[in-house]
Amino acid sequence: KKRVKMKQYMVTRPLYSEDAFADVHEKIHRHHKTVRHHVKQYFTCDLKRAKNAALSLLPFIGWMRIYQLKEWLLSDIVSGVSTGLVAVLQGLAYSLLASLPPWYGLFTAFFPVIVYFFLGTSRHISVGAFPVLSLMVGAVVTRLVPDEGPPVNITGFEGLTSDEQRVMVAASVTFLMGIMQLTMGLLQVGFIVMYLSDTLVSGFTTAAAVHILVSQLKFVLGLVVPGLSGPLSIVYTLEKIFVQIEKTNVCDLVTSILIMVVVFIVKEINDRYKAKLPVPIPIEVIMTVIACGVSYAFNFRVNYKVDVVGRIPVGYESPMGPNMQIFGQTAVEAFPMAIVGFAVAFSVAKVYSVKHDYIIDGNQELIAFGASNIIGAAFKSFAASTALSRSAVQESTGGKTQIAGLLSALIVMVVTLAIGFLLEPLPKSVLGAVVIVNLKGMLMQIREVPYLWRRDRPDCVVWVVTCLASILLGLDLGLAVGLGIELLTVVFRAQFPRCSVLANITGTDIYKDRKDYMSIYEPEGVKIFRIPSPIFFANIDFFRGKLVEAVGFNPLRVLRKRNKALRMIRKLLKKGELQMTSKGLLLISSGPIEESEDESNMEELDQPTDFKDLPVQVNWNSELPANIHVPRVDVHSLILDFSAVSFLDISALKGLKAALKELIRVEVEVYIVACDAYILKKLHSCMFFDDEVKSSMFFLTLHDAMLHILEKHPIRGAKPYLGPHRFIHRNLSHSFESCFCVAGTDLYM
Repeated sequence: KKRVKMKQYMVTRPLYSEDAFADVHEKIHRHHKTVRHHVKQYFTCDLKRAKNAALSLLPFIGWMRIYQLKEWLLSDIVSGVSTGLVAVLQGLAYSLLASLPPWYGLFTAFFPVIVYFFLGTSRHISVGAFPVLSLMVGAVVTRLVPDEGPPVNITGFEGLTSDEQRVMVAASVTFLMGIMQLTMGLLQVGFIVMYLSDTLVSGFTTAAAVHILVSQLKFVLGLVVPGLSGPLSIVYTLEKIFVQIEKTNVCDLVTSILIMVVVFIVKEINDRYKAKLPVPIPIEVIMTVIACGVSYAFNFRVNYKVDVVGRIPVGYESPMGPNMQIFGQTAVEAFPMAIVGFAVAFSVAKVYSVKHDYIIDGNQELIAFGASNIIGAAFKSFAASTALSRSAVQESTGGKTQIAGLLSALIVMVVTLAIGFLLEPLPKSVLGAVVIVNLKGMLMQIREVPYLWRRDRPDCVVWVVTCLASILLGLDLGLAVGLGIELLTVVFRAQFPRCSVLANITGTDIYKDRKDYMSIYEPEGVKIFRIPSPIFFANIDFFRGKLVEAVGFNPLRVLRKRNKALRMIRKLLKKGELQMTSKGLLLISSGPIEESEDESNMEELDQPTDFKDLPVQVNWNSELPANIHVPRVDVHSLILDFSAVSFLDISALKGLKAALKELIRVEVEVYIVACDAYILKKLHSCMFFDDEVKSSMFFLTLHDAMLHILEKHPIRGAKPYLGPHRFIHRNLSHSFESCFCVAGTDLYM
């Protein structure tokens, strides 16, 4: 293998401890703003802030000012028409998931889109029904208004049909979901979506796809199966389907299979030749039109007992207010719906914002979706987010801004007001087939499991547990379980980090895990210990245990043994059985020596060894008289690498100080290197330092500390090259976060 010639550079600088560096290089004193100042600044209003607030609250003003009419308008028109046709079809289909009459999906494809046009920051996502949210709404609807049996006793249900009761439930839970999203946006807590990792969302949406698939089987097979919700509802649904499988409507089944095969094939063609096709072939719309025509011509509803969409009312219904009693019944389900709806939409929006180079605001997105769902619910639409496939159509057909979304809403409005009757003969099995085909992307996420198992097993556990829990317990409980497991893995990683003992890479100032490299140098009596995580109450005991493993002895046990030995030596000297000679302490008595078992004053054993009343200082690594045995300590210096320690809490401070004192009291010099300035400041403010634990133990870099140790404890014989006065650095790339080089050094602060 050809060796690559490495570039080199040299830096000559003094050896720095933290104290020495602070003496030489003066720090800038920064004035931190008080809470009062922040509050005053927050409520101060001027023309500039008012303008920024308006642009932030109404983002469409920003992109409308730069709208390129000639270049963008035609693309937006084509995209809007294409997306509108898909939105009509998906609105009808996803209404079935929400256990609502199909035409309410058209409302969801209209009102939220109009509101998002004014308030949303993404220019490319298509707002409307999302299958996972629709299924979660359906679970609430069937729980409060079941297919079999009476509905839950709720004021306001009197005199309403079953469908009207379901619409009220769906609209009320959507309204509550919108309130939650709007509140989170106003409180600026858009960061909450960060707790939903890609792994968790992938497992959750895969489970949702399984639920959706099962829920659509009754339409594909033409069976009458009541909607169920709650834990194990998917098992009970499958049981009810297979019990009556012999009643399958052959016409529905054949139609569904034909639709799924054709749509699947054409979608694969769209994916493979997307670079050559001017716009994707709208196969779902084409097959829907054909199915409507065939169903009408052969009268599927009468001749083959096929369940069709049926009457679609013309126009929009009067707005209504939410039912407060339903709020109390659905609050637990509404919160995960709010989080999932926002998380999915924000993830898709972020992908397109990066691709097209513009900025989206998570908090403003929460406000936009909250307002969209509140206003939409008032007009009887159900939960809105974004569907991945519909957004892909809007972007891939050339959509530049939300003008395309506005035009798609106009297409939906035309269907609602004028030509909705043409969709009345459409078989519901066709809608079910379209839904199932569009699940391909979510179901294929299962291929991530082998990759995760090989690369990151805790993440794999999160995926599998989230998916299984969501399938078996339901989407709301499954999400909670997945979130709990995810947080546990974070705690597990932080509580049990991979600590390591480092060694010098020969001829450099680089230090790596001693287990990973062959050409290493470890000075005798020196240990370098690294903990790659914050130190806090949950892992301080783990840290101390690993530290004991690294040095090879328990300092507290050694200290107690030494103090016991001193107690024994003083006792023998007092009795005259031990005398001082030129060779040291000599035992005179030949009788058996009984070791004192007096444990009444254990606190004395934990104190530093005291030689003040002895004629000689004991060498603990030499042979002691009277068969006194004390464990040897072959380590004279310990370096703690704190470069990856981002914070310490009070419990960790106490535990760290106790560990340092135990080591210092057994004559081990401790050095802490690469400590963050924030942690150092906290140590000073918490009175961490005293006569034993001193600030002089802190060094800027690991190599500084090592050179200081080698100067203090010279190595016998030839000294390996460590660059005592010059640091030689290979041409490595490092990532610095707002750091600047201190003039004349290789240090970045």
